[in-house]
Amino acid sequence: MKIIPKLALAAVLATSVSGVALTVPAAAQKKKEEAGGLKLSPEALKAAQAAQPVLQQKNYAAAEPLIQAVETAAKTEDDKYIAAALRYELESGKLFAAQQANPNAPIDEAPLAKPLDALIASPSTPAADKPRYVYRRGALAFNGKQYPVALKYFEQAKQLGYNDPNLPMLIVKAKMEMGDVAGANADLAAAIDQMNASGQKAPEDYYKYAIGRANKSKMVPETLSWMRKWIAAYPTAQNWRNALVIYGLQPGSLATLDKNQRLDLFRLMRASKSLADQNDYMEYAQYATDKGLPAEAATVLKEGMATGKIPAGNATAKAMLAAADAKNKQEGSLAPTEARAKSAGDGKLAALTGEAYYGQGNYAKAAELYRLALQKGGIDANEVNTRLGIALAAQGDKAGANAAFDAVQGSPRAELAGFWKTYLDTQA
Repeated sequence: MKIIPKLALAAVLATSVSGVALTVPAAAQKKKEEAGGLKLSPEALKAAQAAQPVLQQKNYAAAEPLIQAVETAAKTEDDKYIAAALRYELESGKLFAAQQANPNAPIDEAPLAKPLDALIASPSTPAADKPRYVYRRGALAFNGKQYPVALKYFEQAKQLGYNDPNLPMLIVKAKMEMGDVAGANADLAAAIDQMNASGQKAPEDYYKYAIGRANKSKMVPETLSWMRKWIAAYPTAQNWRNALVIYGLQPGSLATLDKNQRLDLFRLMRASKSLADQNDYMEYAQYATDKGLPAEAATVLKEGMATGKIPAGNATAKAMLAAADAKNKQEGSLAPTEARAKSAGDGKLAALTGEAYYGQGNYAKAAELYRLALQKGGIDANEVNTRLGIALAAQGDKAGANAAFDAVQGSPRAELAGFWKTYLDTQA
């Protein structure tokens, strides 16, 4: 993603620094000098007066030797400032004209560097103009892939108070290209926070850029963190699906999930309404079936059919639903199993019973049995806390769910719990 195009030459010409009154009468020039303005030597003034009208007519070929004459005549700092200003306008105009004539031709911005350097260094450059020149010099280096040079000028422009919406992201990109991924991420996070605090929502591309660069650098925790920030800021169903698939449902995912963990990821896709098609619904139903949760499998399949995402003619889905309904009827009431779970020496049966209640949509009972399992012990506490949080989230108990998710430790369960916490944060 390129944040800015080649230097905006039209804007450069519109705000040219060479708009000094070089054609004023001698008396007016004398008063200007007495007031502390530009003090040009007679030779430089004469040469500049000849060059400026030709330059304004955009007759660049004729202006070239005239500006060379200004540069040759320049002796004082003010002379050199005028010479650099005219040279910069000339080179900018030539470049802009070349762009207009052949937009697809390669652009050589190198001739802009020398006059920009002179304008930045000159004590005669107005203080109000210098930040703009510093920024443009950084843009020139950035376009030339001279990222350390670009960063120097961008940070200087920032210190000088230059206000351009592209500047924060250009600093980030320069650091990224230099390999300072951590520093760039910190700067980008600060820029996003500042934009959000001012009421201006940070662009979605900022998050995508950070995700892509962190992932390219194989910085998994940073990638996951940016993914969560992204879907928190832009919680669309498509974004949720993309994030969760990249996280754990495709070859080369950020995490390697077992069937139990994938089941909880599909539960999050269902909650965030990001189950996209028949494959999503049927894969979810298969995981629930394999786990011994026919009621949940049947519910998911029916939802997919009701929304039309599972086509009415899908024979495989119909067979899966018929099998799930039959199995669910065979299992009957969970009350006897619950009683055994309460008298058991450990929490394994309580955890399984909690799962069965969750599959039936009885989230209050599920949470009760999950808590019992945690109390009795002998279970995978991270898995059970994840599912306790999911059950509490389904009841709308945001505080209780967050507390359960906070208790989850270790990868990948902690990251999965983190996505659930992000989901809770996006709910009104």
